[in-house]
Amino acid sequence: MSTDEIRAIELLNRVTYGRVAASMRAMPFVAPARHVVADGRVLLRMHERLGYHRVCDGGVVAYGADNFGSGTEHVWSVQFSGTARVVEPTAAERAAFGPEPERVDGEPFVPVYLRIEPQFVTVHALDYASEAVGVPTAARSVRRRLHHAA
Repeated sequence: MSTDEIRAIELLNRVTYGRVAASMRAMPFVAPARHVVADGRVLLRMHERLGYHRVCDGGVVAYGADNFGSGTEHVWSVQFSGTARVVEPTAAERAAFGPEPERVDGEPFVPVYLRIEPQFVTVHALDYASEAVGVPTAARSVRRRLHHAA
């Protein structure tokens, strides 16, 4: 496993939700998903009745997560791209997800699981606290406020 992959997994473990992106009838879509990392692969839990898992199964997807809303000065984003498969998780993997939501869009939650075999991993970091970039503290604060207002 490369250094970037290890770093991406460490960061992914800091948040519980992300977004899976794929193509449905040549149109892109993005759907929220709960994730855990098991054996170096990303395991997603989604709501079965939305049907996104059928589109993703056997296809190449991208799964991304970030800490954009955290308010921290160290902002990061990770993305795992690879083939997704519908799977039945082990009892330990199910337990790692924690409690399930009761409802999704007003319907009872029915879980379905996808496993992504990462073939391409990216990590991006924005450090607003670093003086090394030559940006005065006041300018960083303004930029941050503007970023959050957008």
